[in-house]
Amino acid sequence: MSAREKSVVESVQTGMFIGGQWRGSSTGARLDVEDPSTGEVLTTVADASIEDGRAALDAAVAAGPSWAATPPRDRGEILRRAFELITERKDDLALLMTLEMGKPLKESLTEITYGAEFFRWFAEESVRIAGRWQVAPNGATRLLTMKQPVGPCLMITPWNFPLAMGTRKIGPAIAAGCTMVMKPASQTPLTMFFLTQILTECGLPDGVLNVVTTSTTGAVMEPLIRDPRLRKLTFTGSTPVGRSLVEQSAQGLLRVSMELGGNAPFLVFEDADLDRAVDGAMLAKMRNIGEACTAANRFIVHESVAAEFSACLTERMAALKVGRGTEDGVDVGPLIDGKARDKVAELVQDALDHGAKVRTGGSARSGKGYYYDPTVLSDVPADARINHEEVFGPVAPIATSATDDEAIAMANDTEHGLVACAFSVGLSRSMSVAERLETGMVAINQGIVSNPAAPFGGVKASGFGREGGAEGINEYLETKYVGLAL
Repeated sequence: MSAREKSVVESVQTGMFIGGQWRGSSTGARLDVEDPSTGEVLTTVADASIEDGRAALDAAVAAGPSWAATPPRDRGEILRRAFELITERKDDLALLMTLEMGKPLKESLTEITYGAEFFRWFAEESVRIAGRWQVAPNGATRLLTMKQPVGPCLMITPWNFPLAMGTRKIGPAIAAGCTMVMKPASQTPLTMFFLTQILTECGLPDGVLNVVTTSTTGAVMEPLIRDPRLRKLTFTGSTPVGRSLVEQSAQGLLRVSMELGGNAPFLVFEDADLDRAVDGAMLAKMRNIGEACTAANRFIVHESVAAEFSACLTERMAALKVGRGTEDGVDVGPLIDGKARDKVAELVQDALDHGAKVRTGGSARSGKGYYYDPTVLSDVPADARINHEEVFGPVAPIATSATDDEAIAMANDTEHGLVACAFSVGLSRSMSVAERLETGMVAINQGIVSNPAAPFGGVKASGFGREGGAEGINEYLETKYVGLAL
């Protein structure tokens, strides 16, 4: 590490944050945080035990009543100050994120801008929590509804967007008046620790946010999920893990929101603006090195434009510079770990075994770090695994379609339904396609759809619940009805 890199890492607390105090694990255990560009250890952090998890929930429960009673404006001002501090310290935060996750610095800066916006958005939403007053149909009574905090929440976030996956859960919870136990991914806990330090500096009361890191997530989290004091579970991650968590949550009938796996189709119709489609494809595929649930996983291109689209996409992908995210001019960093790189290689090989062709890339890089070359595959058959599993890496598999109906059928042929992208200059076709796609979000003539002011979430095996937008805060509020006789 350079002197600056070492300084930024050392500026971050590496214990758990419980009840307003930084502390080590009750067992003294530590876990390594690795730099995926080199495979070397950046630092170690506290490795929580079951007792530590319970202590975090104890703190959240204790802080609940006073935090729920805090004026909405006061809660919103904490979020606003945190937004400003994140923005002010974006360079250090971006470097920290790049070191522990691998993405290029310019992408880390983009995530910081995006992630911070959730705090600004929900700072404004905190004072807009409203109920209603209505005369009963028979005129005899008045119907009053009010919104109140759900209560203590458990949040489990992934490694691929270490800041944004946290802010879009923490932001609405703070705005609504909920307390939290946050469990960030063990691969990327430092960004969450940095954010926690900022929130503390901004005046977030002790016990409102509690952060635990652990290498045994299932063992530490399940007792909390089954604890009757917990009232909400929110998780972003894989569909198999999400299914297991939903089963665990059923005992306590928790409020649950799940943002799970994706298998995003990217559709290019014969009337598409191909330059725009290729630009969108690069963004949809290569944002975050392809390690995103919203990343384009399957390219479905009309046969009349497939050759030109494939050639242009191949040229753009082949020109990308691969390397350590802290280096100038790097476009593509390493994957998060060796397991992730091996999964990408396995899916590419399976596609080749089924008859796909490599147009560029197609192999992992030797040496330090977990790099995989940007890859374009053509003639990918329907039965290749890459059409049914998230590749979560820099690989673009292309298949062709002959009609709109065929393209939409191919796009919907998956258990997942998070997001889809579609390119067509025809308004009628675009709206028809958007209505027929079985996804929670649709991007028309653009490669990215995420926006803090819009509801993010999927259907089918991609989960339920929404994060962001006016809908996002409702995930953390209960509706109470009061019947008032005059």
